[in-house]
Amino acid sequence: MNSSITSIVLLALSGLVLFLYAVSRLALALRQVAGDRVKGILDRFTKTVPMAILTGTVVTTLLDSSSVVIILTIALVSAGALPFRNSLGVVLGANIGTTISSQLFAFDLGQYAVVAMLPGLLLLSLSKKRKGRTAGRALFCFGLLFFSLFLIGEAAAPLKEYRGVEAWLLKLENPLRGAAAGALLTLVIQSSSATLGMVIKLAAKGLVTLPAGIAVLLGAELGTCADTLLATLGRGRPALKTGLFHLLFNVITITLGLLLIGPFTALVLRLAGQAEVARQIAHAHVLFNVAGVLLFAPLVPLCQRLFDAWLPEQGPEARRVPAPAS
Repeated sequence: MNSSITSIVLLALSGLVLFLYAVSRLALALRQVAGDRVKGILDRFTKTVPMAILTGTVVTTLLDSSSVVIILTIALVSAGALPFRNSLGVVLGANIGTTISSQLFAFDLGQYAVVAMLPGLLLLSLSKKRKGRTAGRALFCFGLLFFSLFLIGEAAAPLKEYRGVEAWLLKLENPLRGAAAGALLTLVIQSSSATLGMVIKLAAKGLVTLPAGIAVLLGAELGTCADTLLATLGRGRPALKTGLFHLLFNVITITLGLLLIGPFTALVLRLAGQAEVARQIAHAHVLFNVAGVLLFAPLVPLCQRLFDAWLPEQGPEARRVPAPAS
């Protein structure tokens, strides 16, 4: 029994390591291909809140990482290349764009990963141009992403035989316990996509229920704030305000999600009741993030004024010491 558990853990950890490697290398390759263009797009198409949300959604979908987009946005705000007010819509859009990953993870594409990995490897090995090698790396890592999730799913399948594991996973149906597990796991592995990917694969194997999956995804949304808050360190108040807005958005929407988790779960079942649990969790992720953005979008101007009043710019005029009264 111990040897079986050891084999399961080692296979699952191998899949997780490959997943984290694929995510980081894929994001790096995509940034190399479109890095300068992304900066130009963020500067040009974020003048209004709806355009900023749409831009954040599209860019996050292309780069496959909300953290990368938000951290890039924070860097642009810190450098003065993007106004703080423009960054708020991008943050909201990034939260919609990241749901595309969960939809893809719900497809069982792991066994077809070689379709992307093989041509990617050939491009990476044989291409003489840097762009060709970068495109090959991106294609290879895209396939590796789904192969790693396939490994995690295969590792999880035998867990049905262990009642202790199944009982522990059922305890995640408690909203606070599930959210805490999602936040902690995301904080440790520094990837909400990995957390959601594992939950979706466990659900596909019949180990995670819809209420547990929703609770964990709520926690994962909170855990992902750690990266963006770290990115604000030493970058000045405009960048700090962008990071704090991301935290505020997640804290408020997650709190509402936990308070309304019963009706929300019922709504997901009503909209996607015929789908498998893995697909229901992916749909819940989309529904939750889109609802949160729709709630916050009209409040962006108010949030901007509140943050500007709380953390005013530290320009020359703000730092000037007033003359004493005569």
